[in-house]
Amino acid sequence: MKRFWLRLREFTAQFWFVPASMTLLMLLLAELGVRLEEDYGVPERLSFVYGGGETGARSLLAAIASSSIGVAGTVFSITIAALSYAAGSMGPRLLDNFTRDRGNQVTLGTFISTFAFSLYTLRYVQGSDQQAFVPHYNVTLSLLLALGCVGALVYYLAHITRSIDTTQIVNLLRNDLRQTLSETTDAPGTEQRDRTEQHDAPAPPETFWEHAEPFQAPASGYLQLVDTALLVRRAAEAGVALRLYVRPGDYVFLNSRIAAGVPHLPPGLMDALTLGDRRTTGQDVEYSVRQLTELAARALSPGVNDPVTAIDVIDRFGDALCSLQGRRWPSGVFWQDQQLRLVIPVTDFAGLTAGMFHMIRQYGKDSPAVMIRLLEVLEVAGSCLEQDTYRSVLRHHAALVHEDALAAIKNSSDRADIEERYRDAMKVLQTMEV
Repeated sequence: MKRFWLRLREFTAQFWFVPASMTLLMLLLAELGVRLEEDYGVPERLSFVYGGGETGARSLLAAIASSSIGVAGTVFSITIAALSYAAGSMGPRLLDNFTRDRGNQVTLGTFISTFAFSLYTLRYVQGSDQQAFVPHYNVTLSLLLALGCVGALVYYLAHITRSIDTTQIVNLLRNDLRQTLSETTDAPGTEQRDRTEQHDAPAPPETFWEHAEPFQAPASGYLQLVDTALLVRRAAEAGVALRLYVRPGDYVFLNSRIAAGVPHLPPGLMDALTLGDRRTTGQDVEYSVRQLTELAARALSPGVNDPVTAIDVIDRFGDALCSLQGRRWPSGVFWQDQQLRLVIPVTDFAGLTAGMFHMIRQYGKDSPAVMIRLLEVLEVAGSCLEQDTYRSVLRHHAALVHEDALAAIKNSSDRADIEERYRDAMKVLQTMEV
């Protein structure tokens, strides 16, 4: 079932889905309007319905159809230009944020569906003396759709301008990151998402898996989804313990070992693993992190030289880290009826922060502004996160930032600022150290 909802989400997010659905809906509505008028006519009390004749209806529908498809071509051209700009300045991996944007899809769908509605209605307009017919309902709705197209065009011009703004992109990716972190960690005081999972139970030693039956991947691709409930159920039914060697976001190579079972493998293992050609949000905690990191790395490249964008990304990482206060990370060890059933690798706090800060530190080590902001964000995150394990990881990153900054920055004033920020950060990060 989880695989079905993932596939459905991916299918409905494609760029063509909303325009195609809107066009199909308008064609059905056009047919319904014609049928209603043929069967019941137009009551006199509906004075707002179009009351012109065949010639006026033909001209009006033709004008609306031609203008709407012409503007649709302009909208498509603007979208292609925006995509080209985004791919060049922010990276091709961010193109999904434009093609999956519902505002862009609805705008294009409005123009295409208006064209289809008007053209479909035009074929019913008849002007012969024996059988004259004008679909007044449809002509009226075409006029309303034409007004809607004007509003959609105004909205689209404002929306596409805002959507290619770097700060807007950073905020969207920040929201994806926070949602993923919220879904993969447990809030304080809440019950565990899966009662079979024991957060305080340690994983068995490596010797436990020495004689396990290996499982080789029958296909290749990114691991998009792991249905842990199904894996636990299959393992319990077979009376085995199962271990995965890959986690969501990892690329699975054909014939590589991705799982092992003790004493044997349960049947239907691949039913719980979903592979695809691209990474997706949801269980892949590091996906949004890598998108933000890539944006910052591009901003710090010599060809772009935009440290302000990198600082924006660093600020969003600090915001995401502060949202983890009190939240419980999954252990990846699942038990049922006091029996070990599943062990899966999970992203921990150290891996999360490594993905956030390593690349930015490496690319921005010669930028005083970036390194100073890194230390300031680490200090703020340390003040938000009270767990000793979290602060220990943040101290490690602060030490790396301090070392790289002093090695790359020669200006004495900048070095003094780095030293001051580092001391301030360490004061906060060491307050709970034993």
